[in-house]
Amino acid sequence: MKRHILKVRDLSKDEIVYLIQRGLEIKGHEGHSGFPLKGKTLGLIFDKPSTRTRVSFETAMFRLGGSTTYLGRADTQMSRNEPICDTARVLSRYLDALAIRTYGQDTVEEMAKWSDIPVINALTDMYHPCQILSDLMTVQEKKGRIVGLKVAWVGDGNNVANSWIDAAAVLGFDLTLACPRGFHPSQEVLGLAGDNVTVVEDPVEAVSGADVVNTDVWASMGQEEEHEARVKAFQGYQVNTELLAHCKPDVIVMHCLPAHRGEEITEEVLEGPKSVVFDQSENKMHMHQALLEWLLKEEVRSQET
Repeated sequence: MKRHILKVRDLSKDEIVYLIQRGLEIKGHEGHSGFPLKGKTLGLIFDKPSTRTRVSFETAMFRLGGSTTYLGRADTQMSRNEPICDTARVLSRYLDALAIRTYGQDTVEEMAKWSDIPVINALTDMYHPCQILSDLMTVQEKKGRIVGLKVAWVGDGNNVANSWIDAAAVLGFDLTLACPRGFHPSQEVLGLAGDNVTVVEDPVEAVSGADVVNTDVWASMGQEEEHEARVKAFQGYQVNTELLAHCKPDVIVMHCLPAHRGEEITEEVLEGPKSVVFDQSENKMHMHQALLEWLLKEEVRSQET
């Protein structure tokens, strides 16, 4: 049975733990013995620009012995209104897996419905599951555990926040999100979470005693026209030295990048000793290797049975 990764909740606790450990193994050995995905091709359909996600997927597939085909926003017939169902069935005959970075979650859901190959959500406006998998890997790497920690989110209740909520629901760690009124995470996602997930409007309350503090830009892609209004709405939600004084002394600070220094996070914190943002960024590549290896080996096993 083929697997799709459209949101973190598509994975079980055991599967997430395996992927984290496999990612760390790959990072520790700086590669694989042999090329387990030799002859395999990953398609990348990106409606949104990317630095880290694109390069990490391409490099991951290369290190596994496979190749990639990149399709930008205007490079497919979907830009001329070809139905997703037709595109999915055709690409399934050319490719071995497909990663999609787009706007609507419905696009990746529809692609998965019609696809005969694994579909990976490389970002939508609703979720960013691969980012959170690599973030969890970073927490495990730096803290030695995830369960039993307090994770804080400060800022917009966006796609990354939604996926952190999913992760907390599956793994059971404590997550507190501080978001201004009107910018809370999806109520649908929150409705599936447990008592270990809390949303507040006071950043100090959210980070008090935190082991991990996470943030993201206040205006994501597609929200550029809202930037000025969002900057006003998010005053007081900056991750800075004063806010970190309420955390545990060994707190780590995360940001999925790109960062707007001086807005959601200060230069001092981003470049400071508590920041792990560049390790976090590197870990995308290792996690994508683990994910692709696992998905495509799973696909081979299902075909053999």
